[in-house]
Amino acid sequence: MEFSHVVEPALSASTDLLVMVVFGDPSKDATFRALDTATGKGLSEAAKSESFEGKSGQSLVLWSNGATKAKRIAVLGIGPKSEVELPAFRDVGAVAAQVANKVGAKSLALVLPALGSQREGGAIQMLAEGAILGTYKFGRYLTGAEAKKASSLQHFGFIVETKGKKPTAAQSRTVKASIERASVIAAAVSRARDMINEPAAYMTPSQVGAEAEAIAKKHDSVTVQVLSAKKCEDLGMGMFLAVGKGSDQESKLVHLVYKPKKAKKKIALIGKGVTFDSGGYSLKPSNAMEDMKVDMSGAAAVIAAIDAIATLGSEHEVHAIAACCENLVSGRAYKLGDVLTSMDGTTVEINNTDAEGRLTLGDAITYVRTKVQPDEMFDFATLTGACMVALGPYTAGVMSDHDGLCRAWLAAAERAGEDMWRLPLTTRLREQLKSPVADMRNTGDRFGGAITAGLFLKTFAKDTPWVHVDIAGPASLSTSRPHQPRGGTGFAVASIVEYLAKR
Repeated sequence: MEFSHVVEPALSASTDLLVMVVFGDPSKDATFRALDTATGKGLSEAAKSESFEGKSGQSLVLWSNGATKAKRIAVLGIGPKSEVELPAFRDVGAVAAQVANKVGAKSLALVLPALGSQREGGAIQMLAEGAILGTYKFGRYLTGAEAKKASSLQHFGFIVETKGKKPTAAQSRTVKASIERASVIAAAVSRARDMINEPAAYMTPSQVGAEAEAIAKKHDSVTVQVLSAKKCEDLGMGMFLAVGKGSDQESKLVHLVYKPKKAKKKIALIGKGVTFDSGGYSLKPSNAMEDMKVDMSGAAAVIAAIDAIATLGSEHEVHAIAACCENLVSGRAYKLGDVLTSMDGTTVEINNTDAEGRLTLGDAITYVRTKVQPDEMFDFATLTGACMVALGPYTAGVMSDHDGLCRAWLAAAERAGEDMWRLPLTTRLREQLKSPVADMRNTGDRFGGAITAGLFLKTFAKDTPWVHVDIAGPASLSTSRPHQPRGGTGFAVASIVEYLAKR
């Protein structure tokens, strides 16, 4: 899909589909009124008959019948202007592209309502991201002709309302820069989605390493190391290696590094990379295991984000680390009651082999803290069902004992339009992790399970500024949203890029 800045007025735009976005009552919109006049009140009559009131999610499509140079007109509601945040435009862009494909349109011109110069660029970025992400398909294993049919939409243009004046050079630069940024971010999100949606038989720990190597090969500023199980053993990563012992697939620690010419900070991104999670001897029931190829969504997010960061540039040296393994059952698998020795020497009693993510992350955090020595580190993990119980399927839980860093991260997530909510690291719950035979055990009680998982990780983060992001809910969807088809979502990529990449 190509994007461009369309300089013709809406009524003069030669396109298969002209899309306009309205804030509530469409009759109050000048472009709507002009198009309504051109269509002989066709638009207002269609809006009345279909009870179209410009609410979020509402849409109206009609054939122009030669009244405009556009073959069809679509009106998309986004809700009252005072309530609309920029990320809402991502879904609008997705719906616009989906409508275009539904009616077989090859070209689309979207009229961006007046938002003020401070918001135009952000809205265009979100619209372009939505158009790409809303038409994403993972069809590698589908063989039917319909599944293989390419999208009809080839060109997506933006008409920026200028109240009768010609678009300025500054506006054209804003449109171009916003489109370029959106394309890079959406490509990275799509890459993460591809990694998550691949079957576990293909997306093994070694294949995750190969994905990272492909990114490093693409950018001169990026290097990669894929550490073998033997190397991880030499480092003393007893928790991580125990989780992967039941599998024939070798566990791998993937370490990508982006280095600018001059770095302000050194920042580490740690992603949970369990490429399939059976639960081990604490075996999951079949229906809970079906989607466990997505348990490496954190790894996919941090690896794909490096691709976007290297493309856009960053003022920081950025490390992406993923401890990748499979959690399976065999005669070699780790067992309940085992005592593991972590990389930092802490001993851990296993009382649940399905609480494996915190074990892999604990050693990855120690590796980062001691070998990378970052100024800040973040981990991203499909860690606990308890977080989904607390926050639902669309919101990530965020935990940290570093208030300033946590606020900066949540602000970036809000700008990126990814739902996150801070949970407390209630230290008195640490009592639940006490063990009579080891320094700690790997799970606490049922209640507060997301928090005790965060407290477990904090043990290994020690004094390094650290933020834990539990993406168990939003990492994958069982029902689609406009810019998020069913399956892996690539959640957290946009926030990481927002936090780290240059503008």
